[in-house]
Amino acid sequence: MRGLNRNSFWRTQIFTTAFITRIFFNSTCYAQSPSTFVDPFIGTGGHGHTYPGATVPFGMVQLSPDNGTEGWDWCSGYNYGDSNIAGFSHTHLSGTGCGDWCDISVMPNTDAIPDTAAHFKVKFSHKNEVAGLGFYSVTLSNGIKISLTATERCGLHQYYFPKGSKPVVLFNMGFMINYDSTTESAIVSLNDSTVVGYRYSTGWANVQRVYFAARTSVPFTKLHTYNVARFKDGKGGKGKVENGELIFTDLDGKPILMKVALSSVSTDKALLALKEIDGWDFNKVQKNAAQKWEHEMAKIQVKTTDERLKRIFYSGLYHTCMAPVIYSDADGQYRNAKGKILKMKKGQRYTVFSLWDTFRGLNPLFTLTQPERNTDILNSMLAFSDENGLLPVWDLSTFETGCMSGYHAVPVLADALLKNTDGLDAERVYAAMKKSAFQHIRGTQDYIKYGYLPQDSGSYSVTITLEYAYDDWCIAQVAKKLGKTDDYNLFMKRAQAYKLLFDQSTGFIRGKNADGSWHVPFDPYMTSTEGTSMYEEGNAWQYTFFVPHDVRGLAMEYGSYDKFSRKLDSLFTVTSQVKGESAPPDVSGLIGQYAHGNEPSHHIAYMYDFIGQAWKTQEKIRFIVDSMYHDQPDGYAGNEDCGQMSAWAIWSMIGMYPANPANGEYVFGSPMFDEVTIKLPGNKKIVIKARNNAKDHPYIQSITRNGAPYSKTYITHEDLLKGGVLEFVMGDKPNKSYGAKPGDWPSSVNN
Repeated sequence: MRGLNRNSFWRTQIFTTAFITRIFFNSTCYAQSPSTFVDPFIGTGGHGHTYPGATVPFGMVQLSPDNGTEGWDWCSGYNYGDSNIAGFSHTHLSGTGCGDWCDISVMPNTDAIPDTAAHFKVKFSHKNEVAGLGFYSVTLSNGIKISLTATERCGLHQYYFPKGSKPVVLFNMGFMINYDSTTESAIVSLNDSTVVGYRYSTGWANVQRVYFAARTSVPFTKLHTYNVARFKDGKGGKGKVENGELIFTDLDGKPILMKVALSSVSTDKALLALKEIDGWDFNKVQKNAAQKWEHEMAKIQVKTTDERLKRIFYSGLYHTCMAPVIYSDADGQYRNAKGKILKMKKGQRYTVFSLWDTFRGLNPLFTLTQPERNTDILNSMLAFSDENGLLPVWDLSTFETGCMSGYHAVPVLADALLKNTDGLDAERVYAAMKKSAFQHIRGTQDYIKYGYLPQDSGSYSVTITLEYAYDDWCIAQVAKKLGKTDDYNLFMKRAQAYKLLFDQSTGFIRGKNADGSWHVPFDPYMTSTEGTSMYEEGNAWQYTFFVPHDVRGLAMEYGSYDKFSRKLDSLFTVTSQVKGESAPPDVSGLIGQYAHGNEPSHHIAYMYDFIGQAWKTQEKIRFIVDSMYHDQPDGYAGNEDCGQMSAWAIWSMIGMYPANPANGEYVFGSPMFDEVTIKLPGNKKIVIKARNNAKDHPYIQSITRNGAPYSKTYITHEDLLKGGVLEFVMGDKPNKSYGAKPGDWPSSVNN
């Protein structure tokens, strides 16, 4: 369903969920809670790649349906356009561009499932499907009603079978999507209500191990296990890929409940994790999951009469809590990709670090919304460095996938250190940063030798050069804070690498060979996934502007701020044609050549603030939010990418964005709510008001901070943490004098 029909359905389900939840909470105010505006189906359609299932914030278990269809738009296992369900697995990736996980797939049926059915599928209709906070339910075409909820490490299933059926629950250990493939599995019964097992697999991460324990509320009559070559009944055993069916007698319409707990260490630890759910009260577990989400949603309160905006905003805030996810057991113990059982000295170990995406907006958001959890997340990166020799690039199941360019754990850690985040060893962090900056892989040595990565030395040379240069600027700031002057000077020099690739004759940053000649042919509209491409998931139009640390330095390469402004203007107005037979589908959400559906463009609309034309930022931010975010399944312009697409919307809708993700400045855009209250560390809060706010009033006329005039086009993290009231007066015409003075501009290396 789409449009008004789907919204009508969703509002009906929200009312139902809210009514149920008011039974759990006090009915006085829950209907007005921000959480009632969360729609987990947003992003499950189109190219959003999110999943609608049951989870708690950052939980190890993501219990969600899988369609059993492979392909790019099923990276999470589910796409709203599908009409089949093949199972309900316990691990999922949110919004990624690669498909993996979907471990420990479980599927109920009304009779034994044929052993030849690798992806046994049953039809369903969205009319019989509902998702909420920590909750998912669907009634399949065979009459089975499935309801799911979860704790951090344990999923809870509730099945209602049609009367007269022969209830069966399949553990499909061979279920896989896209890159993933089972290498070994086992399932064993401990008694008539408990089974344990594991699934080892390879895929995007070469080594993945998931151990599980499952317990049913009523006894099963037998565990029937089989693989391709054999069948057997009894206690089960080990095979390359072994599936298991739990066989039950007809329960005359009464439900079967089942807990499934996960561990990265062992089945014994998974058995311990079953204790996260005490008893068989499904409603109680669902209530507790909803309360955890309620806590997250309450961190930012918005006021507006536009309920569509609320649905977009709070569904976005929901998606910012889907990754990274807990990887360790309750005691902090985990088994890493090398097979070693380790334990965090303090806190939990996390995995799923989509750093090429999230360093831009999500991780800076965590410094406000996740001050305690963020320390564990950062220390997980350092633990990864200790175990693997380098900070993570894209950590999946503690394995380095090596996906995407840059060493973007650096800006995340730098931002945290520069904001004086508790619980970090600064010298340990700095040593890990320097290891990444002097690594002997990923083109780094040639980048150091030539001052840029030559295109004839490696593909994606422009992307890599620009991203290394930014990361090096981040290292320089930490070196400065720690009093390492020589290192500061070295990395500041490396941070200027973009200038070596700027071609004044074309007005683009482009590839250069080792001998200093420009790489040809060159077409600024060309992008490719081939090894000869100069740009990764983008082209010259998008990447020319990736100099977030030195916007005015880049502007002066054009000769003046006005010329740079005209170049920025043209980005949004030229043709949206993207050339290249193998152009990546990630280059999406196009406004001219601005590609909001992919992360390299996310800071660009804010660059006008750096050159005294803040009104153009305000104009474009409003247009991007209005055109690229919707309260429908296809509501994202591209992959949600583990929270970054949502984080951009969260920042931009409240009126600001970390255009340079590690300098502690939030650059103003165009606030879209009448009022926003953000809970801050230390029991403080910042209130952001927008007077004279309206859809056709995108322009800032003036600002006051705590009642005093405020002329800057940004606010520092330090000042934001002090709390108070930031009040914007909005209008329908640009105030071109606001933000026009250089003293009010965000910082840049070259001033």
